[in-house]
Amino acid sequence: MIRERMASAARRAGRNPDDTSLMAVSKTFPQEAILEAYDAGQRLFGESKVQEFAEKYPRLAHLQDVRFHMIGHLQSNKTSKAAEIFHTVDSIDSPKLAGRLNDAAQKRSKTLNVLIEINVGGEEVKSGLALESPQVEAILARATEWKNLRICGLMTVPPYTDDPEGARPYFRALRALRDRLAAKGFPNLSLDTLSMGMSHDFEIAIEEGSTCVRIGTAIFGERPMR
Repeated sequence: MIRERMASAARRAGRNPDDTSLMAVSKTFPQEAILEAYDAGQRLFGESKVQEFAEKYPRLAHLQDVRFHMIGHLQSNKTSKAAEIFHTVDSIDSPKLAGRLNDAAQKRSKTLNVLIEINVGGEEVKSGLALESPQVEAILARATEWKNLRICGLMTVPPYTDDPEGARPYFRALRALRDRLAAKGFPNLSLDTLSMGMSHDFEIAIEEGSTCVRIGTAIFGERPMR
């Protein structure tokens, strides 16, 4: 059902449905839920906390062709563990954090894909760089220094609105930022990835160019009470 809705949204926008991937956001759900989704064919998963996923990881490390993304705020003191257990970090928000993550990946002889997190709504409660922050270009300008990171694009979580259409201007703004940055021609950077859209608004995100939607509730159900 979700993939059918994704395909319909892509066709409405004149896009190829295969150009947007589905990430199952498994934060707060146990390993069993991830294994069940994996058995059903899901291969891309998102987690928000390093410590939480580190507890699940031993039972998941053997899975083939799976990709685990860190989509929550990453603290500098968690970069070593993040480099160990994740394939991609979607929440880079400073040159300092990028440098520390690169050093951690280098120690493991590993290359990590990363996204720069943009706080499109300027909300104080959310992490990420402002749309006009000079640090965005500062990260891109230093990308060639970080031999163990591959900067692939941008990620955002827009302000919540009851009407999913309310997210459209924010998704459009992220795509416009990506296009401006790509036009500057930073060396060896394609910035192809736009990670935007969740259970509430993923169809709008796809219409606005998302290449990865992050779906939790619509796949796993309501999150367990803690």
